Amino acid sequence: MIADSVWISRPKPNPRASLRLFCFPYAGGSSMIFRNWPDALPSIFEVCLVQLPGRGPRLREAPYKNMLALVEALAPEIRPYLQEPFAFFGHSMGAMISFELARELRRKYQFNPTCLLFSGRTAPQLPDTEPLTYNLPEAEFIEEVRRLDGTPREILVNPELMQLIMPVLRADFEACQTYSYQTDAPFDCPITALGGLQDREVKRADLEAWSKHTTGAFSLRMFPGDHFFLNNSQPLLFRVLSQTLYAGMTVSV
Repeated sequence: MIADSVWISRPKPNPRASLRLFCFPYAGGSSMIFRNWPDALPSIFEVCLVQLPGRGPRLREAPYKNMLALVEALAPEIRPYLQEPFAFFGHSMGAMISFELARELRRKYQFNPTCLLFSGRTAPQLPDTEPLTYNLPEAEFIEEVRRLDGTPREILVNPELMQLIMPVLRADFEACQTYSYQTDAPFDCPITALGGLQDREVKRADLEAWSKHTTGAFSLRMFPGDHFFLNNSQPLLFRVLSQTLYAGMTVSV
């Protein structure tokens, strides 16, 4: 059985699983945001957590500031885990990483996912009209992080913790805000887009545009909550994930 790596951890390894679900975190987040997922999802799915440089056990490593450079580094690291059917779930920045990673794996290794789940992120082909924020002065940058409401208050009010996390946040924001979409062939696997009904940043139409990236089935699911609905709508989210992954496995057979 393949061993875990600095990039990939499996809290509950399951050699009998029928599908591996890889989970990609949002900007500033670590694999810990998915820590309860292995217990919440059916055991037929082996949950694999993607740990990016600059956080968690990789705190001393420099985070990537370029999306495609990150994907190029991650692709050969995740390749050994793709001998079984697999699916990707990514939230916000994680959606962009998983999207570009799926394209890289298809292009270089001819690996194709069973299904893709993109959460809390505008489809990549839509123009980004928001101003750059990754290079704001410190006080303004912290205020922007506060406005996005994804960083716990105990971190925001702790100057030492903020100094620790700010390089990662700036790098993640830069990777997202300097990303440039390039046209490529759509996937043939099902794609599901997920969003929060009260999300001020990502609207329903932004999520519907993900349909352009598959020749297969597309579905859109909206949840109670804001941009970080995945933290407070988990019972419903886990039901939807289970149903979607089961359906994807059926289609791929």
